[in-house]
Amino acid sequence: SQLTRTPAAHARHAAMGSKKHDYDYDLFVIGGGSGGVRGSRIASGHGAKVAIADDGAVGLGGTCVNVGCVPKKLMVYGSEYGRAAHESGGFGWDTKQGPADWQRLIANKDKEIHRLNGIYETYVLKKAGVEIIKSRASLVDAHTVFLEKLDKKVTADKILICVGGWPRELKFPGSEHMITSNEVFFLKEQPKRVVIIGGGYIGVEFAGIFQGYGSEVTVVYRGDLILRGFDEDCRKMLQSEMKKSGINVELKTNVTKIVKQADGSLEVTFDTGKTMIADQVMCAAGRVPKTTGLGLEKVGITMEKGYITVDEWQRTSVKNIFAVGDCTPTMQLTPVALHEGHCFADTQFGGLVRRADREFVATAVFANPNLGTCGFTEQQARKIFGGIKVYQSEFTPLKNRVSGATDKAFMKIIVATSTDKVVGMHMVGHGSGEIMQGFSVAMRMGVTKKQLDSTIGIHPTSAEEFVTMRSVHHEYKDPPSSL
Repeated sequence: SQLTRTPAAHARHAAMGSKKHDYDYDLFVIGGGSGGVRGSRIASGHGAKVAIADDGAVGLGGTCVNVGCVPKKLMVYGSEYGRAAHESGGFGWDTKQGPADWQRLIANKDKEIHRLNGIYETYVLKKAGVEIIKSRASLVDAHTVFLEKLDKKVTADKILICVGGWPRELKFPGSEHMITSNEVFFLKEQPKRVVIIGGGYIGVEFAGIFQGYGSEVTVVYRGDLILRGFDEDCRKMLQSEMKKSGINVELKTNVTKIVKQADGSLEVTFDTGKTMIADQVMCAAGRVPKTTGLGLEKVGITMEKGYITVDEWQRTSVKNIFAVGDCTPTMQLTPVALHEGHCFADTQFGGLVRRADREFVATAVFANPNLGTCGFTEQQARKIFGGIKVYQSEFTPLKNRVSGATDKAFMKIIVATSTDKVVGMHMVGHGSGEIMQGFSVAMRMGVTKKQLDSTIGIHPTSAEEFVTMRSVHHEYKDPPSSL
């Protein structure tokens, strides 16, 4: 909805330049990740005196920029070149493919991340007037922050906590030999044999990265189907494609022991009794909020399973302390943290009152092939809407007809029968993330199946399948039930 300032809001915004309190800052931000950087920059732009403290554990920009989305996507891109070279023969190219230079990949990745770190510090924060403090910070009371590196206390009218998450650590004999998604970006050598513990998006994505670079990959997952929480048909499809590409998937299995061998390799033992030799074992068993040691309980902030509980305005149980991003029980996505930080700053300092809107947020798993999704899964839609119609299609992409690649594409539309509105769109196939971003706009605007059907597609593309599916694959007429 369009945001407008009331006369009173204009007056509050104009008064931001002259402090109405005796604190050092109008806003102090703990955590220099996506949500913290966005919230501090926008608040400063509204006239607030802002400082941000970052502990330097991963660097300015947080997980996403340093050990998450950005370097991961660069490595995904890299992994695709080997496949492209292999598949180019059908199009007339005779490509001689040698082993990839892993060290060159990591060096070029590091160079780009270093560039982004500089942009965040110089152009995004300092240019916006935000004071950057490179120190771990913790709460002393509702308005006081202790800066560990400086051995100094500062005060603020409002405090925003955006400390994000951290890789979950599993403990068993030999678990100290594992790496996590923090260390995987800095491996000096490409492991030829990799065991990945976890079937979530991090594990699945890195399985594709390592396999694309030629490593032997085994994914170990305690469940019976990867990517819990995503649409079941997409999970089955992607798991099948992963196996087809040569990735070994061990389901209903846990790692119980790791023993380092004399040659540096790792003997991995599963609870099935099976053993395997690997060069690296990566733990990708989820993430936990990085909230320990911040003094949250001391100042009375309510927590649940390590997460900071917040209301619709991102406010904690302490009225002047707020939190956004992965340290709260929200959608664990960078764009969501950015959105929450922006909404917080606009509301508290800009006179633009708005709450984070998380309806129909599209996301993607950058596996091989990609998985893109927006809205409800089929199971969720049945519970919420009762009567639904499901349209779906599985096909071989045009390029693969000539390249010889065997992977297929899968697309699915879920429609609420009572309104004809599209409430779920899901895709497994190359470019799914790019495709789903556009359709998420339409879904947020309330697009109906009739409107999709009236849209003329771009030919020849995979995306046009979403506007040409006419036949109902299956339908449910159940009454809605509570989640």
